[in-house]
Amino acid sequence: MDKNSMEKLQEKFEEYLLNNLPKSNSFHPYFEDALGYMLKAGGKRFRPMLLLALVNSKKPLLIQNSMSVALAIEFLHTYSLIHDDLPSMDNSDLRRGFETLHKKYDEVTAILVGDALNTHSFNLIANASLHNDIKVELIKLLSSDGGIDGMIIGQAIDCFFEKQKISLDRLEFLHTHKTAKLIATSLKMGATIVELDEDTKEELYNFGLDIGLLFQIQDDIIDELASSEEAGKTTQNDTFKNSFVNLLGLEESIKSADKLAQKCIEKLESFDEDIKNSLENLLLNYINRHKKYNS
Repeated sequence: MDKNSMEKLQEKFEEYLLNNLPKSNSFHPYFEDALGYMLKAGGKRFRPMLLLALVNSKKPLLIQNSMSVALAIEFLHTYSLIHDDLPSMDNSDLRRGFETLHKKYDEVTAILVGDALNTHSFNLIANASLHNDIKVELIKLLSSDGGIDGMIIGQAIDCFFEKQKISLDRLEFLHTHKTAKLIATSLKMGATIVELDEDTKEELYNFGLDIGLLFQIQDDIIDELASSEEAGKTTQNDTFKNSFVNLLGLEESIKSADKLAQKCIEKLESFDEDIKNSLENLLLNYINRHKKYNS
């Protein structure tokens, strides 16, 4: 998929998202606005685009049927950001260039909006125009890697061990679960929709784990080097967190990111032409993004 086609696909997803914002028909004065606030604030849409790029590589006629599944991933990811920003967790004021939800409204609203986006993501998959057996598998994947086997346990470890130095192995476990698994499962969900063989699904999943870990190292580097305005979120907020920069230092973190970025590029080259071409323009925008702040 060339760059222009990728941009058009992302525009199509953005339009779908804006036309399918969550609704809440009640007399609450602002809850429905709050439901859509962080979704409308933008973002890279990286996870849903991984799924759509994978679907487009093999069965482009299923793109429209897959939109609600891609939206489910974005809903779940957005809920995790809303909760991550809460005072009891990262206590951040800025996200996607806007006030975080609890700063814009209040903490109770942020908790409930996160809960709503989390649960509604599975409603979106259940109502997708796909075969029931595929939808069941998609729900299993997202609930596992977006839940207690993935993102949730990663966040729990992150919060519990804040201000405690942990080993590199444990740090990688933390961020593999908190960040990388949702990226990996986005690829695997796309592969499930187009019914790829199990070996290819696992290769894509493992590739996604590497991409996700790279993203976390990059985020830690960007947090150290970029201003909040440049990053679009609160930075220099990881002083007491278990980050790669805090454990390895900035220079070694950059070396680790460079090495993992090269591994990801080589792995991308190993996939068949359809998958490689479809993912290439999406991934190459991000694989070396840490270098922008280290020039």
